[in-house]
Amino acid sequence: MNQTLKDFLEETRNKNPGETEFLQAVEEVLESLEPMLEKHPEYRKAGILERIVEPERTITFRVPWVADNGDVRVNRGYRIEFNSAIGPYKGGLRFHPSVTLSILKFLGFEQIFKNSLTTLPMGGGKGGSDFNPKYKSKNEIMRFCQSFMTELYRHIGANTDVPAGDIGVGGQEIGFLFGQYKRLKNVYEGVLTGKGLTWGGSLIRPEATGFGVVYFTSEMLATRGHTLEGKTVAVSGFGNVAWGAVLKVNELGGKVVTLSGPDGYIHDPDGVTGEKVDYMLELRASNMDVVEPYAERYDVEFIPGRRPWEVKCDVALPCATQNELDEEDARHLLASGCLCVCEGANMPTTLEGAKLFLDSDILYGPAKAANAGGVAVSGLEMSQNSMRMSWSREEVDGHLRRIMTNIHKTCLGAAERYGLRGNYVAGANIAGFVKVADAMLAQGIV
Repeated sequence: MNQTLKDFLEETRNKNPGETEFLQAVEEVLESLEPMLEKHPEYRKAGILERIVEPERTITFRVPWVADNGDVRVNRGYRIEFNSAIGPYKGGLRFHPSVTLSILKFLGFEQIFKNSLTTLPMGGGKGGSDFNPKYKSKNEIMRFCQSFMTELYRHIGANTDVPAGDIGVGGQEIGFLFGQYKRLKNVYEGVLTGKGLTWGGSLIRPEATGFGVVYFTSEMLATRGHTLEGKTVAVSGFGNVAWGAVLKVNELGGKVVTLSGPDGYIHDPDGVTGEKVDYMLELRASNMDVVEPYAERYDVEFIPGRRPWEVKCDVALPCATQNELDEEDARHLLASGCLCVCEGANMPTTLEGAKLFLDSDILYGPAKAANAGGVAVSGLEMSQNSMRMSWSREEVDGHLRRIMTNIHKTCLGAAERYGLRGNYVAGANIAGFVKVADAMLAQGIV
């Protein structure tokens, strides 16, 4: 990185002290943009970097709600409206005790480029709360969601900001949030995505991120003459992303041998197939956030307190959470002959782990490209809402596959243009950035 970019990064660190995850995301993007910025000084001259790392709007609010025992609880709510250069703000809501401003800014920043890569007209945003839905009753979750939306509703809309679900925000929570929005605004519009199928939702939305990751994986493998047929696949997590990935890997002839949770991971050499895939949904619905019951039910090995990257595999799909795959894990995967790592979660690989992958011959698909399937189908849900119609499962899946194929092609093309052949990280960052930056230039200093 040249001195100017180093100075800029240092200035960004000073302006955002303690925001570790956000600064990690900014550094990863800036490093890969350097060759492009050298050829296009107009972006620096117009202050695009300074503007793109600063959210257009950061909204913080209190969320008071009443527990079943009558106690009043208060959580903190957020919405980061990061960039609207190419469309309404679009990004999920996360309800989890780990939610901080730094995490939401990192997710919102990544969302800018991810949404850009889909080619759909969506800007970048993110939001959520440190509320923990685990062990809460349905009525407590409803009261919290209604209180959360009572503040959020004034900042969102079908053509302004369209939130979706994320960790801790599934179909139930989206339903409660949408109901309160409709009550407060007295309008029925496509303001949230991930809705129920009978009231504006899209088929395959819950599976979409996992499906998209597998489609991107297939495209990467094809560049080396491989397919997923007969490949052993290690998956982390057991939520919607992992579930969708398992379904699509099985469909394409691969075999998933691991799942993981905060408690450890399971190793199932026979593969997560049939009723085992359905049981993943039961585990998720239990709100216990553990995978050990899978091992007990199907008599397979459970390894407590560990991550699945020590298991020999052809393909690794990290689908759990940020920074779940570190330098040591990366070394394990490389030493075991893993062909491909494709990110289903947001920023699941640490900077050190990512550097090892980029310096090796492994295929490495970054999240902002590889896991764009979820937001892509959210964008398709917005289109269906606008047209007042619903597409079939086959239509949505066909659109998704074409979008992921095009993202793969775009990443490879952008990397090649700047002498970084095969570098999906650089390709994704450059392609995503250029589209947004050009829109910002065209719209003036706003």
